[in-house]
Amino acid sequence: MASLNQIQTDLKQAMLSREEVKVSTLRMIVAAASNAKIAKGSDLSDEEITKIVQKESKQLDEAIEGANKLSRADLVSKNEAEKKVLAGYLPAQMDQAKLEEIIVATIHEIGAIAPSDMGKVMASVMPKLGGAADGAVVSRIVSQHLGS
Repeated sequence: MASLNQIQTDLKQAMLSREEVKVSTLRMIVAAASNAKIAKGSDLSDEEITKIVQKESKQLDEAIEGANKLSRADLVSKNEAEKKVLAGYLPAQMDQAKLEEIIVATIHEIGAIAPSDMGKVMASVMPKLGGAADGAVVSRIVSQHLGS
């Protein structure tokens, strides 16, 4: 789980090492955390910092996709480098078998049987995963098991 203190320490070290990509990426996270702190009116927990990092990572995924459509290899490589930096501050992703096991158990626990139960399953399973799986992947697996 990412902590703001660790990110700030790593930012200082990256500045001293002159790692431009890491500096710009970590500054982006610190700025987003600062904005969230102001909006909340109090300090952020490590879990909230991790959510910010996940959000920024998803935005980079979208930017990579857009750059690929425009055939902008320079932007793709820049965004992929930033994504690698962010990956160090995200929880390890759960393997497919374990993820599917948790989803199936949750479906049985809730008693979900139809595609209309997908919202209930997603609302129950995502907190159990604690950011260790992408929501789109979870959604796809839930859909497969509910027959939609």
